[in-house]
Amino acid sequence: MRARAGRLLSTIAFGVVAVLAAGVCVRLGIWQLDRLAQRRAYNAQVAARLDAGAESLRVALARDTGDARWRRVTGTGVPQYEKEVVLAARTRGGSPGVWIVTPLRMPGTDTLVALMRGWVYSPNGRTVDLSKWRESDTITVDGRLDAFQRPAAGAPRLQSDDRAFRWLERDTLSAEWGAPVASMLVYQFGDTIGGFEATGGVTPARFPVPTMDEGPHKSYAVQWFAFATVFVVGYGAVVVTGQRKRRAS
Repeated sequence: MRARAGRLLSTIAFGVVAVLAAGVCVRLGIWQLDRLAQRRAYNAQVAARLDAGAESLRVALARDTGDARWRRVTGTGVPQYEKEVVLAARTRGGSPGVWIVTPLRMPGTDTLVALMRGWVYSPNGRTVDLSKWRESDTITVDGRLDAFQRPAAGAPRLQSDDRAFRWLERDTLSAEWGAPVASMLVYQFGDTIGGFEATGGVTPARFPVPTMDEGPHKSYAVQWFAFATVFVVGYGAVVVTGQRKRRAS
């Protein structure tokens, strides 16, 4: 009798643990579905802004930063090549390199726009002869707006090279360039959608038009629901096995 009671208590305890574990897994699965819905809504917003056509850079920069992000922009400005900096440690196809950041002066304003002109090869990922990558005296922008990066740990500038930055900060760039800096970055597009454009060493490899994906949220949700099913089915199997043993005895 005591043995049977002990087995019953063990089965009940296991059932409680299984139900709790299954509940946690279901909740995590629902959370991943919520993340998926948020990702889809974000992707739809980004796609709508990119598909809306190019907007004047000056008009787009006058928007609130949240409303301006991801908008396709166009405009013409004068590059300040002598003030260029680079973002260090940016790879392309497994090769080390940097992103060239060029201050662009727009007509009728002293505010400089930080133009991400593209990627160039750098063996150490931080230094490059920028004079070899100068383009024309005026640059026509065809790109997208994006926010400045969130501050990371440590200083934004590399101590080993006064033109190399780990991440971009608006106030730091303003001090570096000696002029106000626009509130958004501009990434210059290339002609090839879905990857960097190989330019044959004439101009920096431009940035691609962004492609939207849904991430791993759907597969994660399926996994969590599968784990919940395993707990429930496993508990059911334990109960059935126990009943069979009792009948056999």
